[in-house]
This record gives sequence, C-alpha cells and structure tokens, in this order.
Amino acid sequence: MNEKIGNVILNYTHYSGVDLYSDGDVEDELLEIVQNYKEEDFNRIIAERKKWALIYHLSHIRTNIIEWLPINKEETVLEIGSGCGAITGTLANKAKKVTCIELSKKRSLVNAYRNVEKDNIEILLGNFEDIEKNIDEKYDFITLIGVFEYGELYISSEKPYETFFKTIYKHLNENGKVIVAIENKLGLKYWAGCQEDHVGRYFEGIEGYTDTHGVKTFSKKELEEIIQNSGFKNYKFYYPYPDYKLPTNIFSDSYLPKEGELNNNMRNFDKERIIMFDETKVYNMIIKEGLFPIYSNSYLVTLEKGRQ
Repeated sequence: MNEKIGNVILNYTHYSGVDLYSDGDVEDELLEIVQNYKEEDFNRIIAERKKWALIYHLSHIRTNIIEWLPINKEETVLEIGSGCGAITGTLANKAKKVTCIELSKKRSLVNAYRNVEKDNIEILLGNFEDIEKNIDEKYDFITLIGVFEYGELYISSEKPYETFFKTIYKHLNENGKVIVAIENKLGLKYWAGCQEDHVGRYFEGIEGYTDTHGVKTFSKKELEEIIQNSGFKNYKFYYPYPDYKLPTNIFSDSYLPKEGELNNNMRNFDKERIIMFDETKVYNMIIKEGLFPIYSNSYLVTLEKGRQ
C-alpha cells in the first residue's frame, strides 16, 4: 500500500503498523510545524521555542554534513534511517532520486510534509533487514547519518556492524559510496564532561559501554577494523566539528585544524554537562601532538566500493 503526500511517496509494504523508534510527543509538534510553516520559518521557530529536538530535526545546519558531497542529478541515493528528513530535502535537491528507509510512520510524515513539492523522494517504511531483501536497485550513494551505531539493535547477526556494511555493499553501483556519520566514543567532549549522546551517562563510551546494549559508537581504530573486515578497501575519514549533528567545519587528514581554531565547544543543547577542563586549551595540545583524529567528537567516513 502506498500513500502520497504532495509529491512524496510513502510505501507501507513492510511497515508493521508500530513505530519502533520515537522521540515522543515532540514529534507531534514537529508534524504541526512542517504542516503549517515553510522552511524559511524554521529558524525563527527554533529560536522562539528553544527545544533541542526542534534544533536537531529542523536546523539547516544539519545539512552541512552532506551539502558538500559531489552528488549530481544523474545519481541516486539510498538514505537509511531518514528520520524527520533533516537531510532528505538537500539530498533530493542534489540527486536524481532519493529512496528513504525509515522505521517510523510519524517521522516519515514529518519528512514528507516538509518536502511535499519534491517529486524524487520515496520513503519505504519498515526495518532495513526486511526491506533490503526486496530492493533490486543499486545506488550511487548510500547514507548512514546517525544510524550505524544502532546496528546491534536492528541487524540479526553475531557481528551486526560488519553484516550491516556487507549488506549495504550489495546495493552499491560499481563506483558507489557509503557515507557514514557517527560519534567517536573517545571524542574530547566526553572526557571534558559531556554525557554520552545515546544513553545520557557520563563516561559510558570511554569506559567501554559496560552498561549499554543495542547502541554503541566506536573509536577511529575500531571503526577502521569494522570497515576493513566488511570488505571495503577504499575509505576516507573526515572530522566534523563540533560534531556531525550541527557541524560548522569539516576537517580532513589533508586539512586538519590549527591551534586556536577549535573554540566552539559549549554547544551541548540536549543535556546537562560538567566542565572538567578548558576544551580549547586541550584541543590546542592535541593538535600540537598530532592526535586530533583520535579525539575528534565525530567522524564522517566515505567508503568506496571496490574489489572484495
């Protein structure tokens, strides 16, 4: 069964009828906003209502994470975990077609209403494992923005993260790329007193997730090992700052930050934090010692298909 909202297609073939992931009542507020306001009103509403969920789902700064990617109108994108559409519209502006996979009907409705005028978006509702078995198309880009860390929860495998990548590999065109954005469990902000993003506990990631199941992030070394074990030979790390959610800068190994540049470190809008030390001063020391890639708060990784 399909539903059309404006030009956006919602495909319910694999939808169970139950939303398995939700931010709660704020999603009703998000739906009301996208149904009654235009995108140019979002920043004003964010400023007036002062809620983290509105910043996270509606801020145009979110799109910085993929705006720079060389996607063109001849190429197709599979967006896994499209959520409320924070980057779907930007992908649709760049690509020929965007196919979304999303667990939640409520979130998909938010996505559809904010993109009603775009005619190149289809949202497949349901679990990735159920949907991907019936996807014959191959894509030029597959995005996992804030999604890969949940592999343990939704992928049935003893090695869910490797299986996740191996499964995605099959759906890439010959020169296709996977785009992954994820927090670094050793990110400096966690040492400095920020709570772990997903479970809201201090030092949970840097202590090795000893009390967490179903979601986890990785160090650079761990992520590289998963990538290599999954069959990807060509990959490149980028370093969004302050993090991938609201990035104002994206550094790379060929253009790393210089001392004094990382001074926007108090942007923890979602949770309380403690202040253990002056992050700018510590960043300066880390940069001087050539260790920034290890302590970057987030990673953006491009994985290119090649011979396995």
